[in-house]
Amino acid sequence: MLFRKCMRKKNYKQLKRELLKDKVIKQAYEKLGPEFAVIEMIIRKRIEKGLTQKELAQKIGTKQSAISRLESGTYNPSLSFLQKVGEALDAKLKISLAEK
Repeated sequence: MLFRKCMRKKNYKQLKRELLKDKVIKQAYEKLGPEFAVIEMIIRKRIEKGLTQKELAQKIGTKQSAISRLESGTYNPSLSFLQKVGEALDAKLKISLAEK
């Protein structure tokens, strides 16, 4: 029920704020850390560009299911795949390593 209610939100920030009110969702979100940060940026950019998963997939020459797996966190993409996604979203892929 929460998911259906949240899907009516008009933008990513509203959707995220509503979903994170749920303690279980918030815990899972926080555990994902950097991995989810990448996914979050991709989803945010895709929504901002007004693209569906299918449209993004077409832009990079893959299937909608690959974008779905990427956005759900069940796909371990290569750097070249992430580069293609970034280019399709008019974004630059930057990777860094930092000291703990």
